[in-house]
Amino acid sequence: MHPATHLPTPFRLLPRFYNTGMNPQTYTRGAQLPQILQNRIVILDGAMGTMIQRYKLVEHDYRGERFKNHPKDLKGNNELLQFTRPDVIREIHEQYLAAGADIVETNTFGATTVAQDDYGLGPFAREMNVAAARIAREACDKYSTPDKSRFVAGALGPTPRTASISPDVNDPAARNVTFDELKTAYYEQASGLLEGGCDLFLVETIFDTLNAKAAIFALDELMEDSGERLPVIISGTVTDASGRILSGQTVGAFWHSVRHAKPLAVGLNCALGATLMRPYIEELARVAGDTFVSCYPNAGLPNPMSDTGFDETPEITGSLLEEFAKAGFLNIAGGCCGTTPAHIAQIAQRVGRYRPRCCGEALLTGALETA
Repeated sequence: MHPATHLPTPFRLLPRFYNTGMNPQTYTRGAQLPQILQNRIVILDGAMGTMIQRYKLVEHDYRGERFKNHPKDLKGNNELLQFTRPDVIREIHEQYLAAGADIVETNTFGATTVAQDDYGLGPFAREMNVAAARIAREACDKYSTPDKSRFVAGALGPTPRTASISPDVNDPAARNVTFDELKTAYYEQASGLLEGGCDLFLVETIFDTLNAKAAIFALDELMEDSGERLPVIISGTVTDASGRILSGQTVGAFWHSVRHAKPLAVGLNCALGATLMRPYIEELARVAGDTFVSCYPNAGLPNPMSDTGFDETPEITGSLLEEFAKAGFLNIAGGCCGTTPAHIAQIAQRVGRYRPRCCGEALLTGALETA
C-alpha cells in the first residue's frame, strides 16, 4: 500500500475536489504546474546566497567594469552578479537543475528599489530582475525535456524594511516604509521578472504580512495590466519557537490573511531547520486545505564551523523532508539557507517515493476506503 494513503484524520476531511475552488483561473505561463502538483511532489532548488559564498568572490567581482567607480562598497550585493558574474549565477542554477530541481528561483531576493537603495543602486533594480530571469530561463530551457519541464520562479524577497513594525523602540508608530512604496517597488520588480521570462512568482521569507500584501497587490495589478496570469506561491517565515512570524501572526492567521490571493501554493521557508519547522508545516497543511503546500527549510541551525555555515548534511535534511512527505504534508519541497545541490538531490530522491499531499479525488478516495 502506498505510504501516503495513511493520512491523519484531518487530511482525510479536506475538500473532495482539491484546489479547484482556489485556482479556477487559466494561467498563461506555468500552466502545467497544477497538474504536475497533483501527480507528484515538485522539487524546488536550494540556497543561492550560501552557494555564492563558496565562490569566495571579492569586491572586484561585484563591481566589474560597469560599477568600478561606484562610491559605496558592493561586496555582498548578490543581485549585482547577474551583471558582473552571470557565469556564477548560471552555474548555480544548472547545479540545482542537474540535482533534480523542477523549479529554480531567480537571484532577485533583494532586487527591489527598497533594498538596492541601501547600495545606491535603486535605479538598476528593474534591470537586475530582467537579467536574473533571463539567466534562469536559459538554464531551465537547457535542462527541460519533453518529459520534464523546468520552471523559473521569480523570487520576491521581504525587503529590509517592514510596514507594520516600528524600527524605533521609543516610537511604536514610526515606520521606515509605506505600503504604497512597497507596492511600487514590487510592481517594478515583478514586471522585470515577467519580461525576463519567469513562469511563476514566489513571494518568500515573509516576516511581515503587510509587506506580503503589498507584493500580492502589485502582482495582481501587474497581471491585470499585462494580461498575463502566472501562478503565485506565498511562503512565510516562522522566526522562533513561538510559532509566529515576526509581525505576530500564527501560521493559521497568516494563511487566512493571504488566502484571498488564490495562491497556487502556500508554505514556509527559512529561519528554522526542518526539525523545528515540523509542527508549523503540519498546521499549515491542515488549515490550507484548498491549495498546495510548500516547504523549504534551512539546513538546520547556523554553524560557522560547517562548510555551508549550517549543521545538517544532505542526508539529514533529506531524511527529515522524507518524513514530512510520508506524513502527507508536502506538495513542493526544497531547501533554503545552507542547502546545496547535494541536499536537493537527497530531497528529490527521498520525497519522490511518496505521493503528494491530498492531491485529488483518487488519493482522498483511497484514504477514506482504508480508514
